[in-house]
Amino acid sequence: MYAVFEDGSRQYRVQEGDVVKVDFRPAELGASVEFDRVLLYQTEADTRIGQPIIEGARIVGEVVEHPTTKLYIQHFRRRKNYRRLRGHRQPYTSVKIQKIELPASK
Repeated sequence: MYAVFEDGSRQYRVQEGDVVKVDFRPAELGASVEFDRVLLYQTEADTRIGQPIIEGARIVGEVVEHPTTKLYIQHFRRRKNYRRLRGHRQPYTSVKIQKIELPASK
C-alpha cells in the first residue's frame, strides 16, 4: 500500500513507516503533521486516482527531526588567482509517516 501526496511544489510517494524530508515547517519534535493533498492511493486490490486530489484522504505523520547539511560551492580557475567558496544550508523537516487515511467508500 502506498500513496502519492503533494507538498509545496513537490510530490512524494510514501508508505506507512517511511521517513521523508519535506520543506521546513516550524513544528516541535514529535508534533503531528497532516498532508491533505493526496493525489493517488494504491493497494493490491484498490487504486484511487484523484482528479486532481482524493477528497477526504489525508496522510498523518510525526516530525522526527530538523536536519540540515551544508553544501559548499567552490569556483576555481587555475593560473588566474580566482577562488570563491560559498556555503548554503537548506532547512528541512523529516517526517515519519504514521498512517494513510481514506474516506469511506461509496
